[in-house]
Amino acid sequence: MKKTLLVSLLVLVSVSVSLSAGGVQETKVSSTAPIKISMYYSDNATLPFKKDWLTVTEAQKRVNANVDFEAIPIADYQTKVSLALNTGTNAPDVILNQDTKGENAALALNGALVPISDYPEWTPNFNARVKEFGLEDDVNSLKLKDGKRYYLPSLFDVPFYDGGLILRQDLLEKYGLQQPKTFDDLYNVLKVFKQNNPESYPLTILAAPRVLYRMTMPSWGISLGKNGSSGSNTLSWDYTKKQFFAGAISDEYKSYITFFHKLYAEGLLDPEMAAPIDGDKWSQKLAMGKSMASYAYYDQIGGVTAMSTIPGFKLQMYPALAGPAGAHHQPKSKTGTGIMFPIKTSKRADFEQLVRTVDEMFYSADNAKLWCLGVEGVTYTMENGKVVFSDELRNSSEGLYKSLQVKYGGGCDGIQLVWMNAREMTKYDANYAKINAEVEAIGDVIQAIPPTPKFDDMLAEDAGTLQTPLSDAFDRWNSAFLTGNKDLSKDWDSYVKEMKTLGIEKFNDLYNTNL
Repeated sequence: MKKTLLVSLLVLVSVSVSLSAGGVQETKVSSTAPIKISMYYSDNATLPFKKDWLTVTEAQKRVNANVDFEAIPIADYQTKVSLALNTGTNAPDVILNQDTKGENAALALNGALVPISDYPEWTPNFNARVKEFGLEDDVNSLKLKDGKRYYLPSLFDVPFYDGGLILRQDLLEKYGLQQPKTFDDLYNVLKVFKQNNPESYPLTILAAPRVLYRMTMPSWGISLGKNGSSGSNTLSWDYTKKQFFAGAISDEYKSYITFFHKLYAEGLLDPEMAAPIDGDKWSQKLAMGKSMASYAYYDQIGGVTAMSTIPGFKLQMYPALAGPAGAHHQPKSKTGTGIMFPIKTSKRADFEQLVRTVDEMFYSADNAKLWCLGVEGVTYTMENGKVVFSDELRNSSEGLYKSLQVKYGGGCDGIQLVWMNAREMTKYDANYAKINAEVEAIGDVIQAIPPTPKFDDMLAEDAGTLQTPLSDAFDRWNSAFLTGNKDLSKDWDSYVKEMKTLGIEKFNDLYNTNL
């Protein structure tokens, strides 16, 4: 099909010829109409998507595209994507924020997605960034059982520590407390905060429990739930044995949920965490002193600080805390979620042009810089080879990074797909660089994403059939154990029995035998 399609990216021109007074021919070039593309975007309540962000409008202008972004709440996103891919009829042209773990692998192998690796000549900018970062092996590892890759991942030259434990440094100093290094330290700090403000719930959460879980579970040697690093929701990766284990019914998980239930039972953990806490509400809790700690991202500190009227208010982010398995943060890869094309898109007559346009829009060197920094002359200038942000951004009460995101759409997950550490660091202060240096000194804080099993279409379907009920059961029991609606001592065996009945051991075997 690709050989028979016109190379539509070449700009079609209409030529009109006239004779000037001097007898010279003049050629007038007019571009074709913008290519229209529909696109799903996973919308985070802490950073609501805006179609008029400078980055969004400028990127479309540069590639001559008219993109209809459908911003879907992050909590509903996977369900909407699954429905679109399963039915096929209502799928958009492009889906952002996706990979081929879990159900998507089965859908890909059953023909719901375009095997984008079949069209390497249509993604020259993606190819160039992969080569620039030396990610050939990382990208090849994303291929499924059939040897094909079904999405364009986001690309990172170096994973970095962009979020973690954030708490009131001014209160640490006020109460004579040391910086926490372990989760036991954190427990003691939260107790002191609670004693001095009995009406407070010292530790709150950002958005939903998944943020807390993905940043803290690795210190227990597990990664589970909707943001679990394996994409399985109930399995975890043993970095020593190099194999999966049934993390959801492991002693590691039991120890983990026991710790956080203790925080919940003692009023140290925000009871409102069961429901999504939007960004404004989360900020207010911290700014007003109703909570004093959270797991969140460094760039959010400025906005909360600006909102607070508490004298001496000061938030700080700390390196990963040590748990039973050491000090670890959420696993990261040099490839992340990215762009997939539903198979319906390949039926478009201008499919090649669409792919080339999307490739240029997100992966070209110039547009990679755009999504990160904004537009030169508006959000920043270059002085002696260095990025200098505008006074508006540097003096923003929200902090430079957050202001760049909120006002211009710069540095937003999902639409920024090329991440260069040195460029990212221009948006942060010396304190952030210091924290990253401390994390680097600890060593092995950010572990690699577990490998993806190479399922064929039948096995992928089997895995997907097991995954959904196991995930639902885990979510239900996890919430009950956390809040005390189920007793960890009395009900643990019943929980394990249910998970085994649902096939967690078979699910685990499927993952391990297909590595």
